[in-house]
Amino acid sequence: MRKYVAEGIGTFVLTLLGCGTAMFLGCNTPAGVVGTAIAFGLTVVAMAYTIGGISGCHINPAITLGVALSGRMSWKDACGYWVGQVIGGIVAGAVLLLLTKVVAAPDLTGGLGTNGVANAGGLGGAFLVEVIATFLFVLVVLGTTDSKVGAGNLAGLAIGLTLILVHLVCINLTGTSVNPARSIGPAIFAGGEALKCVWVFVAAPLIGGALSAVVWSALAPKED
Repeated sequence: MRKYVAEGIGTFVLTLLGCGTAMFLGCNTPAGVVGTAIAFGLTVVAMAYTIGGISGCHINPAITLGVALSGRMSWKDACGYWVGQVIGGIVAGAVLLLLTKVVAAPDLTGGLGTNGVANAGGLGGAFLVEVIATFLFVLVVLGTTDSKVGAGNLAGLAIGLTLILVHLVCINLTGTSVNPARSIGPAIFAGGEALKCVWVFVAAPLIGGALSAVVWSALAPKED
């Protein structure tokens, strides 16, 4: 149970700080894009060294799927991780909404930092962007955390830096999800178009995560 709670807390922190930065800096300027990308990446680094020893710090259902498909965890634990992650994202979405109401903080994204499909050319374009971005991100996760050829204690840093790069490329296309839990939470409270198209930001990252598991299984060194 500790692992599931840790995943919930980690996902809460990632969604709150990442989407919160997007909301209060805005993503319509280079400074806002860079700031938001750094916020997501640094939060992953911080959480990796905070809860990594407890749960592995997935804080992302797509990563959990990739890890489970790679045979590194049980499906029972994967389900527990997913529940914790989604709850963490939802609680963060509620807190972000509270900040806009009680503190009267300006939401420069107009939707609690939710994802969108318009700038990617619609549903199909957004789906493709998220599959590719998540595939690359989760592939780095699987590679850097591999018990035989991984990066050891530096894995968290490599993963966080990769998330920054992914955000720099994708923020102006989809808002960058690569994480279903991060998308579900804010979308529930933003409603409207964000909630209507949130399925893209659930399905596409999961497909990307699954594809990364397949590719890494082919790349990873085999047992002697």
